[in-house]
Amino acid sequence: MNDRNIPLLCDYYEYTMANGFIENNLKDQIVYFDIFFRNVPDNGGFAIAAGLEQLIDYISTLRFTDSDVEFLRSKKIFSEEFLQYLEDFRFTGDVWAVPEGTPVFPGEPIVTIRSTAPEAQILETFALLTLNHQTLIATKASRIVRAAAGRTVLEFGSRRAQGTDAAIMGARAAYIAGCGGTACTVTDKMYGVPASGTMAHSWVQMFDSEYEAFKAFIELYPTNATLLVDTYDTLNSGIPNAIKAFKEVLLPKGYTKCAIRLDSGDFAFLTKQARKMLDEAGLKDCGIVVSNALDEWLIKDLLDQGADINAFGVGDNLITSHSCPVFGGVYKLVAIEKDGQIIPKIKISENVEKITTPHFKKVYRIYENGKAIADLLCLHDETIDASKPLELFDPKATWKTKTVKDYTLRELMVPVIKNGEVVYDLPCLEDIRSYCSRELDTLWDEIKRFSNPHRYYVDMSHKLWDVRNELINGSRQS
Repeated sequence: MNDRNIPLLCDYYEYTMANGFIENNLKDQIVYFDIFFRNVPDNGGFAIAAGLEQLIDYISTLRFTDSDVEFLRSKKIFSEEFLQYLEDFRFTGDVWAVPEGTPVFPGEPIVTIRSTAPEAQILETFALLTLNHQTLIATKASRIVRAAAGRTVLEFGSRRAQGTDAAIMGARAAYIAGCGGTACTVTDKMYGVPASGTMAHSWVQMFDSEYEAFKAFIELYPTNATLLVDTYDTLNSGIPNAIKAFKEVLLPKGYTKCAIRLDSGDFAFLTKQARKMLDEAGLKDCGIVVSNALDEWLIKDLLDQGADINAFGVGDNLITSHSCPVFGGVYKLVAIEKDGQIIPKIKISENVEKITTPHFKKVYRIYENGKAIADLLCLHDETIDASKPLELFDPKATWKTKTVKDYTLRELMVPVIKNGEVVYDLPCLEDIRSYCSRELDTLWDEIKRFSNPHRYYVDMSHKLWDVRNELINGSRQS
């Protein structure tokens, strides 16, 4: 859990707006905000939601210290009423969210916040940064894991991560999406992500010979015998010395589990040669691990070329999502509440993709023969009768409709905070990871492919569609 209280990690204008709401008698105005995104990184077919646990922890423990309040007072623009409000701050609203590990799609809410206007505004920055970052890394990790086609992927990116939290939370997100472990030790301590590692080139260089380095390491760590074989000459010294050490030191101890690691060179060629050499030495169970500037495309190319690899260590391209380093989640007002009535709000833009979907909503996922075929956005009080045919259409091509008759559905968003109290049983990380794997299995391969994935339907109910159009048409007349 995140045990740091960092309320001032917030865009300054959130405070000027919150102060303004109080000054304009809007302190108790109930509002609804959605968090959603418009585009999938790397032009992929879907994203993997992550970061909810940290968001819940932040919201439920958010407090302002005397030092925080005095700092804002020193800016000399905030009212004393607002500063007193911060001194007594507690989140009192409601939050609904898609569980971590869920495949999610553009345009649909992954979190909805209902609270007073000042509360909701103050939450915006942290909510976006934690969901954007972990969802980005989980999405990238999922691509890399799928490219590895069942082989283990280890997250090796801490030293290239863009800051402490990026390393820790990035490793967590990568594990949710299917990575087998991390090199980041503290993430193991904090979240139980299995940490592992053996040696760097410096270990080999510290000894008088490569064989002595390998021998010393195996004697210390016989159950973790992975040897880095490319410090000098992979084929002529590295692999032969590793074989010698395994046979003379490891096998006599009764251990057969071992591996070599390559961190440079032509992996397609070297791994084929390595496999041949290991097999001829009787080390058929010895694994081959590769690392160094890998991503989903290179991994796929290597496997297509017949590279003989058991596991991949992936660093900067994963932990920074190097090919697409920003997840564009946004936080938009979709409704306000007056006298118990929910009044939808919309943002209009000349850029059609930036027109928001108004109102307090729920999201259904529609399944046909066990496969997810569409998500349906509805008004909060709508229910779908699964015994009746359902017509879906592609909002980007309204002429294209699909009628489904034999289907099942489930609501994606679940309540996580009610009246300021956490009502969600936070699953353990292993359960989140297993859930993510099961959910990925419900997607068609056409949606999961890397190039030109099939576009998944995110539809609106007729009632929601009508509300949106009425607001758009009304804005033209005003």
